[in-house]
Amino acid sequence: MKFEQVDVVKEANVYFDGRVTSRTIFFKNGERKTLGFMMPGEYEFGTDAEECMEVLGGSMDICLPGETSFTTYKKGESFVVPSQSKFKVIVKDYGDYCCSYRD
Repeated sequence: MKFEQVDVVKEANVYFDGRVTSRTIFFKNGERKTLGFMMPGEYEFGTDAEECMEVLGGSMDICLPGETSFTTYKKGESFVVPSQSKFKVIVKDYGDYCCSYRD
């Protein structure tokens, strides 16, 4: 998949001592996405806006708000995180992802 006619923020978003990085892209219609990569590790993220995270490569074990167990998501699968919430991620190999924000 390829995105065309977008604006890209050149500076990376860097989290967890560089083990998670992403780049923000903006579409002409105002839509915002991040393209990112996670190294092996355990993470907890917070989000202000609802987001749909699509796994582009690798896999991620995700514990969404209100859940007590993790679900594995692999390449081609996605999940939605509610706004104003936190979710947990375990990456065993690597996680390549695209996050679409629903402001």
